[in-house]
Amino acid sequence: MSVERRPLPVTGERSAPQRADHAVADELLDMYFDPAASEMQHIGSYELPSEAQVDHVLEIARSLLFPGYAGPDIMPAGRIELREVVRERVAELRATLRRQVFRALHHKKAQSRGWSELECGECADKAEAIADRFLAHLPELRTKLRLDLRAAYEGDPAASGLDEILFCYPGTYAIAAYRIAHVLRAEGAVMIPRMMTELAHRRTGIDIHPGADIGAAFFIDHGTGVVIGETTLIGDRVRIYQGVTLGALVVPQGEGRPEPGVRRHPTIEDDVVIYANATILGGETVIGRGSVIGGNAFVTTSVPAGSKVPGSSRTQRP
Repeated sequence: MSVERRPLPVTGERSAPQRADHAVADELLDMYFDPAASEMQHIGSYELPSEAQVDHVLEIARSLLFPGYAGPDIMPAGRIELREVVRERVAELRATLRRQVFRALHHKKAQSRGWSELECGECADKAEAIADRFLAHLPELRTKLRLDLRAAYEGDPAASGLDEILFCYPGTYAIAAYRIAHVLRAEGAVMIPRMMTELAHRRTGIDIHPGADIGAAFFIDHGTGVVIGETTLIGDRVRIYQGVTLGALVVPQGEGRPEPGVRRHPTIEDDVVIYANATILGGETVIGRGSVIGGNAFVTTSVPAGSKVPGSSRTQRP
């Protein structure tokens, strides 16, 4: 059986698809070196934060906060062996977190100063201090998350136990990621906290900015579509349902940026319940203690303590 052999292309000769590929590549290369779009690429000698490693940091932290329920390994029952496992995980968390915090700090410094040295002693020292201070918060974080878990169990009669809440509830994952990220942001980490809450957003549909200030015993039921903005203040024992937005009333246009410290998002006082798909907007909007906001409500002005804001019905009668 004879096989037809096709002649090989002459060395240096390009096919039409190759020429098209090269033309596109050259056009992109010109765009990369356009000063007007310099922030759209990172072409340099230092490393950016790794999403995979930030995810790993989040999982190690969760494994220390919820041992056995998070993390890859079965936790040993004996105290001596368990101590060694916990110490190893704390050390791994510190090393991995320090490196990612350093990369983010270094990137921001290089971006602002046009400086691209491989190492930055100032950033390295700051990253190490942030990692150490974060570790010191772990016992406090575990205490806060226990209150969140109890709030979920007491607020949802469908929950069979805390184990089900830890395994299954998206709100539990999102709140844990938020609390970890919030502490890191408060200690001076950049980019890493937002990467953490966006990982949680991607997995759960719950978008909590790490800058939001959320009190104890917080519960998000169902959770899909919840949005909590950067300057939101939430008190203790607040419960919200799916689709709730705590957002800004006015969004700056163009290059205008809000002044640092200016409140753009609402205040939700203690013991408030906000039902599904309610929208509450504005930095001057305060929902008074013990209020109930009905489903689909649209609120842009403050309401006093104990208020009951009716929801907006979407049912059309014949």
